[in-house]
Amino acid sequence: MTSHLARLAVVFVLCIPVLAADPTAAAGKLRWRLGVQAYTFRSLTFFEAIDQAAAAGIEYIEMYPGQRLSKDQPNLKTDHNLPDDVQEQIKKKLAEAKVKLVNYGVVGLGKDEAAARKVFEFARKMGIETIVSEPAPADLAWIDRLCQEYEINVALHNHPKPSRYWDPQVVLDACKGRSPRIGACADTGHWMRSGLDPLECLRKLEGRIICLHFKDLNAAEPKAHDVPWGTGKGQVYKQLEELKRQNKPFVFSIEYEHNTPELAANVGKCAQWFYDTCTALAGK
Repeated sequence: MTSHLARLAVVFVLCIPVLAADPTAAAGKLRWRLGVQAYTFRSLTFFEAIDQAAAAGIEYIEMYPGQRLSKDQPNLKTDHNLPDDVQEQIKKKLAEAKVKLVNYGVVGLGKDEAAARKVFEFARKMGIETIVSEPAPADLAWIDRLCQEYEINVALHNHPKPSRYWDPQVVLDACKGRSPRIGACADTGHWMRSGLDPLECLRKLEGRIICLHFKDLNAAEPKAHDVPWGTGKGQVYKQLEELKRQNKPFVFSIEYEHNTPELAANVGKCAQWFYDTCTALAGK
């Protein structure tokens, strides 16, 4: 009996290296979560985008309005007006794939509180943490009240110049005097397309960044396109070093807008680079 137990112990020890370490552990130590913006897979349905996220080892997803829902229901589009039974279908699909819906946008909030409440109600039902939007600064007082009522964030998103929030200083000015639930969705690629340095923009927005549409581009110019993280001109490692220094929880959404046959593989490369970089940074 003793020799039999000893042999079992040897087998157990030999098997331990086979068990892969959790790639998200270092990211969790930094309080960072990696998701994918479903717009990355806009040629597919939202349900297929969920499957793509899961296949890449990505545990979070950001929905945008207007994507076909599923192959079975191609006439339905993702947005905050979906009926309750369809919302339940989405929840079931997410649970089966073990992917969590955390963000929703970029979405308009309407011109008044009644219209915005529809978006907030949808977010609450779906467990969404942050609504990504580009509302007028003049509307942020009542939007902030809704944020606190629903306990949901609104992150101001920057499209390229000359959009409303292309300059981080405009975002800072809009956030002045608002609660911490009003902040920035930092689109690092659009900063590059606008001639801005993403690293300097992140420094400027310290304390107001809620989430990121994280990108690496092949050039810092208006027509630049996405490349796998760590292979472009965005100094993405330095950006993560800066965000580690800021010591805040962030959701990073991979938003890979470049249409390429290698899309799924490149998203996987972005995820692997992110987790590897988190491991390096968490150990410092």
